[in-house]
Amino acid sequence: MDPVTTTQVITETTVDAVPLDFSMWGLFLRADLVVKLVMLGLLFASVWSWAIIFDKWWRFARVERRADQFERIFWSGRSLDELYQEMGHRPQHPLSALFIAAMREWRRSQDVVASSFVGLKERVDKVMQVTISREMMNLESRLLFLATVGSVAPFIGLFGTVWGIMNSFQSIAISRDTNLAVVAPGIAEALFATALGLVAAIPAVVAYNRFSNQSSRIGQRMESFADEFSAILSRQLDERG
Repeated sequence: MDPVTTTQVITETTVDAVPLDFSMWGLFLRADLVVKLVMLGLLFASVWSWAIIFDKWWRFARVERRADQFERIFWSGRSLDELYQEMGHRPQHPLSALFIAAMREWRRSQDVVASSFVGLKERVDKVMQVTISREMMNLESRLLFLATVGSVAPFIGLFGTVWGIMNSFQSIAISRDTNLAVVAPGIAEALFATALGLVAAIPAVVAYNRFSNQSSRIGQRMESFADEFSAILSRQLDERG
């Protein structure tokens, strides 16, 4: 055998014998620039989604806990004016914000004449509706990002997969070798991009559905409280009339 050919065979055998690194870091390092950008984007989306998930989980839990405490105090029979003074005009959750806004408008109009009672009730109801809208916007902030990640991330991962498979076929065309060792690295990188897309999307979808449900419950709770509080104010107006 020709010495050059022998040396070439030995070299190829040695290279083939070197195991490829199929760890996540190894797949990232070998990936094409486009696939790397896809992976980095999905990683950022996943990290930011988890930050939102933990923040919303803590916030919704706190809101529901404080709302329970507030309703127990509110329905304990204490004076509305006393409760308003005790809360110090600093709402700590949506129900207290709703109560303070309504009481503030009520107290501003304490000296109105009887002919303006209907207008007073309408103003209080309007203030409560505006407060509900504002508090719901605060509760639902950044949920749109979770919905976007949940719907878009799989397709971004699929784009990285298609791009990686295209690179694999290009490797086959250049080397003219259909050996699995030629295409395996590219296919592994492509599938890794798909996995990252699913890792980013699945928690975002689950969290969005859960927080949307909790937000709807809190919104219904605020609407019910506004109706009940409006009825209380209406009775007081009737007594004053």
